[in-house]
Amino acid sequence: MSALQAPSVWADLVGQRPVITALRRAAGGDGMTHAWLFVGPPGSGRSNAAVAFAAALQCESGTGCGTCKSCHTVSTGSHADVHLVRTEKLSIGVDEVRDLVRRAALAPAGDRWQIMIVEDSDRLTDQACNALLKAIEEPTPRTVWLLCAPTVEDVLTTIRSRCRLVALTTPAAAEVADFLVRTIDGMSPELAANAARASQGHIGRARALATDEQTRLRRRQVVQIPSRLTSVGACMQAATNVSEIAKDEAEAITSGLDAREKKELDSAYGVVERGRRPREYGPALKVLEKGQSTRAKRRVLDVVDRCLMDLTSVYRDAIALSFDAPGALVNEEMRVEIEQLARVTTSEELLKMIDAIFTAREQMLEFNVPPLLALEAMMVSLRLESGPHR
Repeated sequence: MSALQAPSVWADLVGQRPVITALRRAAGGDGMTHAWLFVGPPGSGRSNAAVAFAAALQCESGTGCGTCKSCHTVSTGSHADVHLVRTEKLSIGVDEVRDLVRRAALAPAGDRWQIMIVEDSDRLTDQACNALLKAIEEPTPRTVWLLCAPTVEDVLTTIRSRCRLVALTTPAAAEVADFLVRTIDGMSPELAANAARASQGHIGRARALATDEQTRLRRRQVVQIPSRLTSVGACMQAATNVSEIAKDEAEAITSGLDAREKKELDSAYGVVERGRRPREYGPALKVLEKGQSTRAKRRVLDVVDRCLMDLTSVYRDAIALSFDAPGALVNEEMRVEIEQLARVTTSEELLKMIDAIFTAREQMLEFNVPPLLALEAMMVSLRLESGPHR
């Protein structure tokens, strides 16, 4: 068994062999530098790659063996010299980055590296970027910065120019399916293959589709939308449905966490024991509720964004059929419906529909247009002049 095949911190990086090879070499001292930028499409595993690299840098054998104490504590998030910043908010503020910069200025507790991982570098505010830039420009000895973002364009030019780039790619469906079969007990190859195709290379999404029937059902509701957009009324209903799907899923994700945070706050201020609210409790509760509201908004946008990518896959499949492209469709189980869609639209119309989806995505993510409003305008743009069963 080769080093890459052996159990290690690299095991969950699906389809990223060149990246693993380069990072292993760097951990061994070949091409090591103080700042790294991990980029790749959603679900490619860029944050997993950063954590795996951090483990390899702290590994007692220097390889990321996955079995030593250092590898274990990095992987579980409890290593004293590895600090990870991720956010549930829409942005990472300057105060969080300044705190990280202060930690970076300290010597590591161990005899290896002080590692700072910023999981959502594309969400840094301008002030946060400026604070981070100074720390990267004037690195302290034995401190390593690992930044993660979807693309290099999402990071300030002056920051990315000082980082070594690590570019991850979307893994092939066969690689994702193999990963699901290997890591999920009782996973059937057929279900794994369907989940891998439907996820479009997103590892976390593939796992959810493979293990949760409700996730599969919600996706099925979304990908069936294109053939039903035959009237303005149907378009409005489709927009409402997607909006409700997003809100319900976001609520399911955040409600339990919100309740736990509220309980912890009550306990910290003695509300539970004493049955009254200290003066300081009100402002603290307001801060908590504001943070929870921001997190809920991001969750809704994340779910809507995923729905838009699922919709896009249907139109891309239709284009593939129009040009007799080889290979399986992303939505292979819907081949008959997609063939009907391809018959009543031209490839140019399908491209315009995809463009309408990305316009809606940009309106919500970049310009803060309310999701329902953006979805309604998008669905009207996707309306079929005549139904697919003409």
